[in-house]
Amino acid sequence: MSQNRQDHHPGQHIARHRHEDHQLIYVSSGVLAVRTDHGAWVAGARRAVWVPAGTWHEHRVHGHTEVHTLQFPLGCTPLPTDTPTVIAVPALLRELLVASTESGLTPGERDRLRAVIEDRLCRADIAPLQLPCARDPRLHDACRIVEGDLARPLTIGRLAREVGISERHLSRLFRTEFGTTYPQWRTTARLFHAMIQLTDGATVTETAHRCGWSTPSAFVHTFTRTLGQTPGAYRSAGARPRDTAR
Repeated sequence: MSQNRQDHHPGQHIARHRHEDHQLIYVSSGVLAVRTDHGAWVAGARRAVWVPAGTWHEHRVHGHTEVHTLQFPLGCTPLPTDTPTVIAVPALLRELLVASTESGLTPGERDRLRAVIEDRLCRADIAPLQLPCARDPRLHDACRIVEGDLARPLTIGRLAREVGISERHLSRLFRTEFGTTYPQWRTTARLFHAMIQLTDGATVTETAHRCGWSTPSAFVHTFTRTLGQTPGAYRSAGARPRDTAR
């Protein structure tokens, strides 16, 4: 079982790769967007991403990011092994993950930390915020159009016309592939990109407008209800070092 800590710069891209072991990715500052063939996830100060062994994935760094990764052998599976999973990281687990990647740990210290981490992972709350990847090319095009301009209030009828299919057919594609409605998927997409915007230094008001909320208060309400903290608190936790002094 291995673990390491790395610092990454804004905009850095880690090319598509995979590991023979399971991997837990935790980000104590900044944001790491993890993309696989299943979809995309965001790892941040309150969420970690579990990537099962053999899963092809790539990373995009947003903000000055400190990444802590822990490898777990195939026989050690405290979390699901069939698909990447986002878990909530409460204060105790956060400190354990950070401590376990410190340099100079003795084998005994490392083993004791890992034992407690595995216990806590078995109790971890799943914190689903996945942006799924579409297989149908028409649904893929629809998602690309929406994500290309989240501030544009596209109805599903207008979106269906832009991709050349009926509204009923497009609605069925969202339900069949993603298990959700178009408005629910669009809210997830807006939250996903809002997390990145905030980490890149955008204000709460700027983020609200860029991601398609009619008012900042509506954005704050949705963000807080879904992610368990206000966008202002999220921005402060993941801000670049020069931002925290403001």
